[in-house]
Amino acid sequence: MLRNWEVYVEWFQNDPVHCIISFIITLLVILISLILHECAHGWMALRCGDPTAKMLGRLSLNPLRHLDPIGTLCMLFFGFGWARPVPVNPRNFESYRRDDFLVSIAGIVTNLTLFVICSLLAVLLNLALWKVDYLPLLDMMYGGAGNMEAMVNVFDVSGDGVALYITYGTGFDWFSNYANAPWLLYVQRFLLTMASVNLTLAIFNFLPVPPLDGFHILNDTLLGGKLRLNPQVFRVTQIVLILVLFRTSIIDGILDAGSQVLGGSVIRVFLMMTGQM
Repeated sequence: MLRNWEVYVEWFQNDPVHCIISFIITLLVILISLILHECAHGWMALRCGDPTAKMLGRLSLNPLRHLDPIGTLCMLFFGFGWARPVPVNPRNFESYRRDDFLVSIAGIVTNLTLFVICSLLAVLLNLALWKVDYLPLLDMMYGGAGNMEAMVNVFDVSGDGVALYITYGTGFDWFSNYANAPWLLYVQRFLLTMASVNLTLAIFNFLPVPPLDGFHILNDTLLGGKLRLNPQVFRVTQIVLILVLFRTSIIDGILDAGSQVLGGSVIRVFLMMTGQM
């Protein structure tokens, strides 16, 4: 994500081509991720007996039907954000608690599924990507990072190695000298960016704060569905959440820590499964 404006401006001045390419990749990933997240909510609501989202055209892949301008910009520049909530009428549910839980968790499950699939594909791509043994190359490139630690660090926004390569395109020309097909580097950047964004979305939406999905999940499970907040309360809490996002680094820290632990662990497992670590 483009969290540091100074770095972003300097990057554009020094390397406008890779800057624009990374911007396009990030924007495309965000569009796909947010759209599929919201479609998952609408599809599950339909399965639970509520056709509201379908009737209002919210099962469409058209981004204009889903994207919230502020939420999309936050996702692009800060690494977390939201789309327009899918309209749901719980009076159509057969069982309020069960169906509300299924609808709420559907988006998170979708993001986690995309995270796992894209992580695995990015790791498998290494097997066909490089002309020579890439482990010593990465070790040399990143000062003794050790095997594929540089790739694991893609989920560490404060790290180096592939984290910088994925986010900013740093070292792309160096990497391309050793690639069988340099265009595959763009594919891997897309896959790892897709994995990182979807993991961040899943963690963010799992936070037990209204109006996020995590609040519904908490209410439907541990609280027995006792909390019924009206739309006005949700709007107020959304404003408060936006202020917290912009004025403090609390949520930022939670997302970064969660992404590093979960993202790095999954990448390591896939690397070991494919004999790359």
